Amino acid sequence: MTDETHARIADLVEKNDVLLFMKGTELFPQCGFSSKAVAILQHLNVGFETVDVLQDQGIRQGIKAFSDWPTIPQLYVKGEFVGGSDIMMEMFESGELAQLFEVKGLVGAH
Repeated sequence: MTDETHARIADLVEKNDVLLFMKGTELFPQCGFSSKAVAILQHLNVGFETVDVLQDQGIRQGIKAFSDWPTIPQLYVKGEFVGGSDIMMEMFESGELAQLFEVKGLVGAH
């Protein structure tokens, strides 16, 4: 990953309280995992931004190195990597994800 790509990703993560790197967009997810991740965030009524990795090959590859996580989607909350769709689903089902958003002051923050 180039320094420029790393800086772009770090800037996006820093500037957005809840950020989902995904395939496609919030309105048109391009894979089932991204669709599941969007549905979870919408269900929790948390405001979030998305980055469509299909539109930028540098970010698509760079985000995997940035987080040291091999798959997309990837969720960041207040600058911290949370995980992919499987981890999001586990945390959602256990109530941990809602608790994380509450602790960070993000519930219902559109």
